[in-house]
Amino acid sequence: MKKTKFSEKIKKHAKKAFEKMRSLKIWLLVCIILIVTAAMLIIDGFSYYFFNKNFIENELAQMQTSAAVMAGEFSSYETLSDADRDGIYDNMKRYSAMNSVRIRIVDERFVIVSDSYMVDYGKNIINSNVINAYTTGKSLSEYDSDEKSIEVVVPIYNSENNICGIFVLNEGISETYKNTVSDNIYTVMIAVIAVVIVLLALIEKRINRPYKRAYKIVEDVANGHTDKRIPVSGSDELRSFAKNFNTIMDKATVLDETRQEFVSNVSHELKTPITSIKILADSLNTQEDVPVELYREFMQDITNEIDRESKIIEDLLSLVKMDKPAAVMNVSSVNLNELMEIVLKRLKPIAQKKNVELLFESFRPVVAEVDEVKFTQVISNLVENAIKYNVNDGWVHVSLNADYQYFYVRVEDSGIGIPEDSQDLVFDRFYRVDKARSRETGGTGLGLAIVQRIVLLHHGTIKLHSEEGTGTTFTVRIPLNYVG
Repeated sequence: MKKTKFSEKIKKHAKKAFEKMRSLKIWLLVCIILIVTAAMLIIDGFSYYFFNKNFIENELAQMQTSAAVMAGEFSSYETLSDADRDGIYDNMKRYSAMNSVRIRIVDERFVIVSDSYMVDYGKNIINSNVINAYTTGKSLSEYDSDEKSIEVVVPIYNSENNICGIFVLNEGISETYKNTVSDNIYTVMIAVIAVVIVLLALIEKRINRPYKRAYKIVEDVANGHTDKRIPVSGSDELRSFAKNFNTIMDKATVLDETRQEFVSNVSHELKTPITSIKILADSLNTQEDVPVELYREFMQDITNEIDRESKIIEDLLSLVKMDKPAAVMNVSSVNLNELMEIVLKRLKPIAQKKNVELLFESFRPVVAEVDEVKFTQVISNLVENAIKYNVNDGWVHVSLNADYQYFYVRVEDSGIGIPEDSQDLVFDRFYRVDKARSRETGGTGLGLAIVQRIVLLHHGTIKLHSEEGTGTTFTVRIPLNYVG
């Protein structure tokens, strides 16, 4: 049930994280679209300029060629009148009607003798291009951007190779220009949009792929495949999520293994006294006329095993209560000097049995916010262990000190010490350095685990220093003011 809730919680948080990352992805896509839009506007401007220039140049070249060809037709005649009589003007008008251009012919007096639009016929023309063409004998062309029109002026040479008039060709290009340039620009824009859509689709697919793979792994974990991990790759957000998710799962795996080992140890520890009791009871039941002395000895052994079983259960219940996230802490201001003197006075008879000298040194009065009952367990466990695992005629030195932020309790003994390879394990539940001796002294293997848990509940730390055969020192540091 707990594993299911944990899996669902992981899945829920993962979904929120992916939704957040997807929103970042959407913002990224929006930024890309804005950048592409800006790029398209720039392209539109450049395209407009390019096609505009290209279109005007092509139109000018085409009209210059047409004007030169038509002006060349007059070279077979001596005068413009001769050409008119031969029907040249009519040909010009038909060309004008078919190509939507205006053709005017100006004689040497700058009088318009032919106008395909029949507007300026017989009028004088005052035009710098016409005058310059007549004077220089060179063709001229001009584009009027305001009027959106092109004018080409070509001198007309007669059969004697003399200038007998000016050929003027005008074309309004606004509609033609608009349709042609717009079509070209639209073609470019459509091509750019198509490329952008393809690129966005590829980017979307590439961005989505690691997210989908990661979410699939989260779903697999939620369905019970807790050995799977998310590859640490992709975007910074995905890499960060993968690292945190994998760390959580690694810790959960370790916790699960610890719990399984704990259950196994509990089963073993509880079974051992029961096995001893059964053996003792069976021994009594299978014997006839059991002497009272032997009967009493066996019953005392049974009582000792029951007491040991009760001690294990009591310690287990203490650990279970303190393992809860909302472990109850009855914090109050406590005079630690008086509390430690009371605890050490209670432990003095145990020390006297082994002729162990128990010393207490207080450097200053210390009042701190602690849970009095739980902190008493810390001092009792540390000092009792120091006495039990000491040598005969040894000593235990307990000191209390404080600074402006923390108080310090130091428990030092002259005992057997702890091997270096066991020092990192002594706070584990049911761990015993010397199992045989621990059973002799009545140890459950839970004392130091309880001590460490209580210190952590007070937001403190506990450190161990030991040398095998020399002695052991435990140093506890706890804040003077409790912060819940």
